[in-house]
Amino acid sequence: MQSAHRPRIAIFDSGIGGLTVARAVRDRLPGADLRYLGDTARLPYGTKTAETVTRYALQAARALLGEDGADALVVACNTASSCALPALEAECGLPVLGVIAPGARRAVAASPTGQIGVIGTERTVASGAYTFAIEALRQGASVHGKATPLLVGLAEEGFFSGPLVDAALDAYLGPWLERRGPGAIDALVLGCTHYPVFKEALAAWLGRRLGREVALIDSAEAIADELATRFPSATTGSGATELLATDGLERFRRVGSGFFPMQGAALRLVDL
Repeated sequence: MQSAHRPRIAIFDSGIGGLTVARAVRDRLPGADLRYLGDTARLPYGTKTAETVTRYALQAARALLGEDGADALVVACNTASSCALPALEAECGLPVLGVIAPGARRAVAASPTGQIGVIGTERTVASGAYTFAIEALRQGASVHGKATPLLVGLAEEGFFSGPLVDAALDAYLGPWLERRGPGAIDALVLGCTHYPVFKEALAAWLGRRLGREVALIDSAEAIADELATRFPSATTGSGATELLATDGLERFRRVGSGFFPMQGAALRLVDL
């Protein structure tokens, strides 16, 4: 990823879920050089302590940046965004973009009533990061969080729809929405970068349950737009793509192809 002319963008997540962000960035900035790291050996981050997640995030950033550095670092992990951004900004000395602030802005813009749901890992929901971000943008907003950790495993196994996904949604969101009442929510933040692969399944499930549409909020496009503003020269052209994993490279290639086009990308295994 060495280029004197093309912006270099580094992206990491605990697994393959952040490839949804990488895809949005690649679509919006075809002329950028992308390097992505999925810490597949240590996923999920969502059940770890904040201290452990911060340590892992710093190690991932060091491996990504290496000697070449980058022009921007994208934390394509809601869990790491909720607790590791200050440490990353202090150490890396370059623009660091998390996924929570862009997601919060999109949720506020999409919700007429301010009744906003957030699904994500245990750590992301427990942190209250989306609640703080949304309430700072919209006074009187009501944010309802629900941890849905099994969805991460389903995404990592390549189950994006079907009976298993519907059963998980029934178990997690059925009682949760019933407690909210008929008004429930009109926007739902996909507070884990794995979750955009469930958009169709979620939209159909929510339609059956609520009898109306719910805006599904994915921060990947908002991050890509922000990067396009920072690096307008990369909105044209053709950049290189390098994909790194810390374990299971063949599985990363197989399942990750459902998240990101692998053709032409260089894949390699790294040890943090």
